[in-house]
Amino acid sequence: MKAKSIIPCLTYKDAQSAIEWLCNAFGFEKHQVYAKDNGIVEHAELKLGGAMIMLGSEKRDSPYGKLIRHPGDIDGFETQSPYVVVDDIERHYERAKEHGARIALDLKMESYGKNYSCYDIEGHLWNFGSYDPWTVGE
Repeated sequence: MKAKSIIPCLTYKDAQSAIEWLCNAFGFEKHQVYAKDNGIVEHAELKLGGAMIMLGSEKRDSPYGKLIRHPGDIDGFETQSPYVVVDDIERHYERAKEHGARIALDLKMESYGKNYSCYDIEGHLWNFGSYDPWTVGE
């Protein structure tokens, strides 16, 4: 059995604001957004190059929602964190800071490439870097 791709899924208390922020701060583009008239985002897909994330509004009363906790509900800790490979890591880092991303680990050079970690507007931890494991050994 082969997987075609892995797509991180996140929930947000204010998913519509999060979508706008993720597009502005991290460079995502809206692929699909399914929202109700009351502002609840049932499902959204955001692209960054050939990568994608899915997200939606937090729904504590749904079967899936009962399995997920927001970082703000667990003292700001995160149990998972996406790593995103970007072409211009320095520019990405500056853009994220310009839009208010809270830097957790500053941009630094490691033996495998540059990377940094930051929190989005609702406290989800993100990792961005120049290291692309798909190209190692090529």
